[in-house]
Amino acid sequence: MKPKLPDATPEEQLESTDREAQSVPALLHRLSHELTDLFRQELALAGAELTRKLTQTLTSLRSAVAGAAVLYAGVLVLLAAAVLGLSQVLAPWLAALIVGVVVSLIGIAAVVVGARSLPETLRPRRTERSLAKDKDVLTRKTS
Repeated sequence: MKPKLPDATPEEQLESTDREAQSVPALLHRLSHELTDLFRQELALAGAELTRKLTQTLTSLRSAVAGAAVLYAGVLVLLAAAVLGLSQVLAPWLAALIVGVVVSLIGIAAVVVGARSLPETLRPRRTERSLAKDKDVLTRKTS
């Protein structure tokens, strides 16, 4: 067992590999430095991981937006094909009118269904229950 050096600075004691020879303040000083280093490393890791995930998310989002644009173009072509096909049986203006009305009704139905379910999905039910419980606890009379 090495004796501790009385005139050694805390930094020199930190570098000592013989922990048994270190004083309690030196060990606490070492612990604080190691915890600080660990915290910095964890923050750096979290930052790097967040940056990587954000980059992946943006790349995926760009791909999804491009796919949606192509899908939209495909739907427009299909609607044009429906108008052209129906115009073989009816007058072209009537075929376009029928396809337009049918697509508009489908769009209106989708908007109405989405609008009705929107308030329910945004409502924080768990938070409401938690706040109600907190209110009950705070307003309960002590016996």
